[in-house]
Amino acid sequence: MTAPTVAGAFGALREQLTDAAAAFAGSPDALGAILSGMVEDVDRALGERLEIFPVCHHSPASALAMVRRLRAKQPRVIYLELCEDLQPLLGELRNCRLPVAVQAFASELSGFPADWGPLSVVAPVTEASAEYQAIAYALETPGVELVLVDRSTDHVFQWSPREQPISDAGPTAEGGDVGTAAVTGEESALHGDAVGVEIGDLRPRFAELEAYLLHHGKVRHWSEWWDQYIERPLADADHDTYRQVMVLIGSLFRRLRPTGSDRLDRDEDRERYMWTRMRQHLATSGVDPTDCLYVCGAFHAASRVEQFGLGSTADDFEITPRTGTRWRYGLIPSSHSAIETQFGLAPGSVSIAAATWTKAVSRHGLSPYRLDGQRTSTTQRRRGQAPTAPSHAAGPVSDRLTGFLAAPPDLNGLDEAELRGWCVDIVRLARRNGYLASTADAIAVFETSVLLAGLRNRARPTPYDFADAAVTCIEKDVVPGRRDVRRLCEILLGGDRLGQVGYDALPPLARDVLDRLQPLGLALEKRTVQRALLDLTGQPELARCSDLLWILRHLLPPDAVRPIMGERRLGHRSIQESWDLALGRNQRALIELGYEGVTVEQVLEQRLRRAVRGPDATAAAALAAVEDAIRLLDSPRLVDELGARAVDLLAAERTVDDAPDVLRRVRRLLAHYRATSPTLPAWCEAFVTTGYAHYCTLLPTAIAAEETEVRQVAAMLGFLFSMEGLALSLGCDRSQLELAVAQAHPTAPAKVALLWAGQHQLGLLPLAELRARCAELLGNPLVLPAFPQYLAGFVHALEPVPGLAPFVVETMSNAFARLPDPVLLPWLPTLISTLRDQGPELVPLLVREAGRTFPTALPELDSWVPPWMAPSSPARTVDVAAPQRPVGVLLAAHPEAVDAVAALLGCPGGWQPLPDPPADRSALSALLNGHPETAAAVAALLAV
Repeated sequence: MTAPTVAGAFGALREQLTDAAAAFAGSPDALGAILSGMVEDVDRALGERLEIFPVCHHSPASALAMVRRLRAKQPRVIYLELCEDLQPLLGELRNCRLPVAVQAFASELSGFPADWGPLSVVAPVTEASAEYQAIAYALETPGVELVLVDRSTDHVFQWSPREQPISDAGPTAEGGDVGTAAVTGEESALHGDAVGVEIGDLRPRFAELEAYLLHHGKVRHWSEWWDQYIERPLADADHDTYRQVMVLIGSLFRRLRPTGSDRLDRDEDRERYMWTRMRQHLATSGVDPTDCLYVCGAFHAASRVEQFGLGSTADDFEITPRTGTRWRYGLIPSSHSAIETQFGLAPGSVSIAAATWTKAVSRHGLSPYRLDGQRTSTTQRRRGQAPTAPSHAAGPVSDRLTGFLAAPPDLNGLDEAELRGWCVDIVRLARRNGYLASTADAIAVFETSVLLAGLRNRARPTPYDFADAAVTCIEKDVVPGRRDVRRLCEILLGGDRLGQVGYDALPPLARDVLDRLQPLGLALEKRTVQRALLDLTGQPELARCSDLLWILRHLLPPDAVRPIMGERRLGHRSIQESWDLALGRNQRALIELGYEGVTVEQVLEQRLRRAVRGPDATAAAALAAVEDAIRLLDSPRLVDELGARAVDLLAAERTVDDAPDVLRRVRRLLAHYRATSPTLPAWCEAFVTTGYAHYCTLLPTAIAAEETEVRQVAAMLGFLFSMEGLALSLGCDRSQLELAVAQAHPTAPAKVALLWAGQHQLGLLPLAELRARCAELLGNPLVLPAFPQYLAGFVHALEPVPGLAPFVVETMSNAFARLPDPVLLPWLPTLISTLRDQGPELVPLLVREAGRTFPTALPELDSWVPPWMAPSSPARTVDVAAPQRPVGVLLAAHPEAVDAVAALLGCPGGWQPLPDPPADRSALSALLNGHPETAAAVAALLAV
């Protein structure tokens, strides 16, 4: 077959189109060049020695044409437009239930921006697709080789703009208002945020052209336009007509697109890449090109790159090496709605395509190719049916386009039985879902479907017409049921078919998880939620299942493994547990764990290390990783490593943003080690000493900074005061804290109150003076509006100085008693929100102290006097002889306890007799009476 022969076959069509362009536009220049160029593209594609088979992704017409051509030609080599590094996975399709997606995944990047990770590429496969028919034919036919020739997954991201990775899937949603009926949920999110790779992205890349086609085609979205004008006419077309029409459409969309775009350059580079790979394979294998078939998108079949064709003399395309990124490969479950969401198809279009494929296969009596794992008794080749003899030599190309374009629309009559069945079934489904539908609605849907088809120039109603009619006649204005009518139509016409990856195609980690959970006795591959009951006391062997479930709870999405009863915290393990398991529904997440390691323990250890080694790691995150390692992994080595990293991160921090989280976690870890270990680990001691010095250094700056919150300063002081004893025993100097408090000069009222609390804790500010300062604030009209902020600071001071709880209750009571309503009432919501959001753990302290302070019965309220307002004489005397030294007498009578404490403290033993009371107590009494402030302060502390 030569090019001139082909050109001659389409000469009449070229002249006809050129004359039409001249008559329509007045000049054959622009429009004529486009139309004649389209014919030239068809000439070029059909004149190539290597047969090019143009397809459209998830198109039943393409799949039917592929089945017919494979049975007629029986090629020895199939070149398929798919990422070349995905080829080893195709054999695993035998172990899956379609639809599934072939996936490449990378979490550790090399050569790509770090914020791109993790990278994921998926290529969904459905039975009603030409690529699946080609794959099944190649894998099930002996002596046939399947070669993937598209760029690798690494090159997919190499060729993406560096600003952000882009998807090959085209638009994210179709035009019109149909997007509101999209299926939202787990089925539509099975692919996650992966980049989609499809064969045959055949859609206008010129927005005005698509809008024009939809408007004049009287349809709402592209899927409906394609089904009406391309899919159905080509379903019964012969091979030559199919190829010519598909190349013509690909050439039209290729020529009517914006020029100079990055996507245009990437498309042409892909075509150069694929032709280079095919040339290399033909050169090394020595196979005859007439025994080969090149399956690609119709857009690429109309390529005009210099490497196009085996007769091209252009140099091979220079293929850049892959980056150092390590890619993991596997299969993940997919669904019709996931494919529609990712590739911007109309909701239900893939389900309608599947139903169209099943009906067409039955109508034409075809035997599609299926892998062993997907075969059923109804899909086997009919017994006695002889295979079609191979046909390698193609006859001369004849012009089929002219007849196809000039042919009138199909005038097949209405299939009343099919439409009637749809109408009856949709009414039945609607009634089950709460709609008040009846036989009259079924008749209305039937008549409306016919009416809509007539308005849209269709010879017979399509599933889209039927769905629109059902929504109009049944749904009315409201949706009382669980599903809307459009979703019910999708279920009726085929439903959202969900795929599943078989056990043998799972990665080792996923198989290991399923094997280790077998003692639970559940069918975990099912998509239903299953309840697992674990009696860890009666069945100790289930403890390993419990450990695994807690790890999976940490690694998988929340709905995959959800505890109903039981908990796993530091130092505590439940004796009974109850779990809701949905591993079959979250199979994709489990499979992607297998890309990171061989066991879940290895994956968890790697993630904990990454969490503390990342550029945004903090000391609080490192302490959280330590907790997870203690709770979930029995690895002291890992805990020590993570703890040492937490020390380094704390020393390197320059802010105190995470101080509350650090304080809460380190307290919990210290309590755990004190309860379970005789000594603290070295990293824990280093963390306390480092934190003591670190927060002493940052305290003067942080307490004066406006961006530092009160809660963060309170957490710093809480760390310093609560860890002070341990820090001093480990060699820290208390003068560091005293100097830090002395150098602190806050201006915000709440922070001033915090500083006063810290000074009181250090003994620098007696309680009486603190009470006097608060009284002075309440007595100053200029400071009165800011007093609630001081009080908020005192509330936060309960974190570092919990002993101030009686004083805080006293101060808050005085504030409620003395603050005017214009100040008090606006402050109350702020106080409540502060206690709820920032200090929920402080509320019990205030409540307990208030319970001890205020009367417990209503009759006592009338005569109750607050302790801080009880009358006391400033000249109050103290009788030193009254107590009669009962404590000394008790200890002398039972010296064993005191001797044991003295031995622990290293004090010398020995007892001295109690001294007699002084005969003359007048000097002591005169001293106390001369300085009543001291006695009054002690009495106030003792609540005397």
